[in-house]
Amino acid sequence: MRLEILQGDITTRDVDAIVNAANSSLMGGGGVDGAIHRAAGPELLDACRELRRNSLPDGLPVGQAVATPGFNLPARWVIHTVGPNRHAGQTDPELLASCFRESLKVAASLGARSVAFPAISAGIYGWDAREVATIALDVVRRPDVSAGLELVEFVLFSAETTEVFRSVFGV
Repeated sequence: MRLEILQGDITTRDVDAIVNAANSSLMGGGGVDGAIHRAAGPELLDACRELRRNSLPDGLPVGQAVATPGFNLPARWVIHTVGPNRHAGQTDPELLASCFRESLKVAASLGARSVAFPAISAGIYGWDAREVATIALDVVRRPDVSAGLELVEFVLFSAETTEVFRSVFGV
């Protein structure tokens, strides 16, 4: 499996699946979540509403993941995961690791060969980018979790976060 660290816009990545750092409501929001909803088009919100009506009436729990089609995105699927919010007292690194692990499990169940991640929980949710990168790297390098994947990208918005991830990943 190839690992790449890129600075850019995750909504433009031509991969099988992109991961959305969603909120538990799945109704869109700011940051990566809002950008993905805008780029995918209104059908993404409709699909998320359908998930809420049928299988997730209380929302998506922290650390879990679920997929929808990508609609107007180059990616075929969007894998939504809810990262822990350090400001709300969600400080267990296992919750963050679960986001990456569960997203990769969903990707495997879809038959995805390539996945792009943002820096889940870094930024507004208060996690340090270095800690996020360290946890992400630990999870994606586990063969039992990433089996079948050819490419995992980390597509990061800021130059600073990109450099932190490159430093942790040794690239």
